[in-house]
Amino acid sequence: MDHNYLNYPYASSQMTKFSQKGMVATSQPLAAQAGLDILKKGGNAVDAAIATAACLTVVEPTSNGIGGDAFSIVWMKDEIYGLNASGPSPKNISINEVKERGFNKMPKRGWIPVTVPGAPSAWVKLSERFGNLSLEEVLEPAINYAKEGYPLSPVLSKNWKKAYHEFENELTKEHFSNWFETFTIDGNPPNCGDVWKSKDHADTLQKIAKTKGKAFYKGELAEKIDRFSRKYDGFLRKEDLSAYSPEWIKPLSVKYREYDVWELPPNGQGLVALMALNILKNFTFKSKERVETYHKQIEALKLAFIDGKKYITDPKNMKVSIEKLLSQEYAMNRKKMINNKQAIKPNPIEFNKSGTVYLSTADKEGNMVSFIQSNYMGFGSGLVVPNTGIALQNRGHSFSLNKKDHNSLAPNKKPYHTIIPGFLTKNKKPIGPFGVMGGYMQPQGHIQVLMNLIDFALNPQTALDAPRWQWIKNKEILVESDFPNHIAKELARKGHKIKLKLDSGNFGRGQIILKDSKRKIYIGGTEKRTDGHIAVW
Repeated sequence: MDHNYLNYPYASSQMTKFSQKGMVATSQPLAAQAGLDILKKGGNAVDAAIATAACLTVVEPTSNGIGGDAFSIVWMKDEIYGLNASGPSPKNISINEVKERGFNKMPKRGWIPVTVPGAPSAWVKLSERFGNLSLEEVLEPAINYAKEGYPLSPVLSKNWKKAYHEFENELTKEHFSNWFETFTIDGNPPNCGDVWKSKDHADTLQKIAKTKGKAFYKGELAEKIDRFSRKYDGFLRKEDLSAYSPEWIKPLSVKYREYDVWELPPNGQGLVALMALNILKNFTFKSKERVETYHKQIEALKLAFIDGKKYITDPKNMKVSIEKLLSQEYAMNRKKMINNKQAIKPNPIEFNKSGTVYLSTADKEGNMVSFIQSNYMGFGSGLVVPNTGIALQNRGHSFSLNKKDHNSLAPNKKPYHTIIPGFLTKNKKPIGPFGVMGGYMQPQGHIQVLMNLIDFALNPQTALDAPRWQWIKNKEILVESDFPNHIAKELARKGHKIKLKLDSGNFGRGQIILKDSKRKIYIGGTEKRTDGHIAVW
């Protein structure tokens, strides 16, 4: 790789990592180390990604679980692949059924927003197509952590307690009791350093490993999910599980400067990041520390999000072509709407907080994986299938109950999805995987981190460390506590409503691995806003 940011003074960041044979970057040290151990056993980048992802369901259950969804971009032997392992709504659900239960919008918790979990299928499909090791070998570290336990890290403990205090007031009905039995110690949330374990979680992972996922989708675990759903009048059935299969898909890309930026197509929101970059590439940015830079980033993002939230849904239900949304004509029309003197007030969009894990892996053969996995809104639906450790996601919450909306609820339909892995190439050569987790912050994080790398020549760690902003709605912008004060004031003069947010957890959590082909090394950055770690070999 010959971009000049490799010459940026690495002494500016103590956390930048280098390696030759392999690298695993994610939000939990134990999971990253598990992935590296798999590399050392002869596994490749895909094996390491699966091991890390499975471990994260154990060591970071505040953000993902066995009952969640996953997406992945894989660079394997000079080819790029995409996997959509997000599940659809149950076949028996409908807008009328939900409204008859007294809801005017999709609820956050309980059975109604539960969709078919896709994460276990992602592990199976990736392993079958690309893995060097057996699924049993690759899931062994996660099984051991669930069985033997592990001590909680600081950010994990904070998020766990936050969820507990929210749930103890909201989740008072009987069907939520399994969550408290599973994710507390003697009825209380675990503290930092406390050792938490789950034998049920370990047993479930073992069943998935031995049956290559069949126990989850067609066997014993599917039966337990079905029984739990029927008992509490849920819509999900074992037939929904058995009918499900993840999809191999072709990633989308746009040219930004001399790089190709890759995202997955809808139902994910990676399209929003690509649309925004298509607008921004028509501007010239002289410096990161200029108000014009932030202003144009924000305005381009707003315009992309307005259209993304309107049109992105299950691809078979999209009414506007992806080609049109990524066309230069569209980008130039949107660019003309950006007024450098004042902020745009778009139609209001209310965004929700989320819970997601992201990981990047790379091996000695040059293969790399960008992988993201989530339960949504932390622990998801608040439902844990009895005697399994399976925390079910609530992805259906993003559906609209207005039949006229593109992302309206319907049977067997995939919802608008927030989780998006990213990948960079240049001249058809891999540069590396990147991602920023965190609900609707994700495309915003992708834009900011990519521009830090490409436009402003920052190294991976510094690109992640840089202060971030987040558009919330209308003209409301959140900024981190270390965001430049003079820039914030100038943005306010342009009409942006700037709000300081002391909790940095709202601004996403990212990982980056870049390949320097000339020196045959990997360069990695990990997130300062979480318990991030890069394991190197």
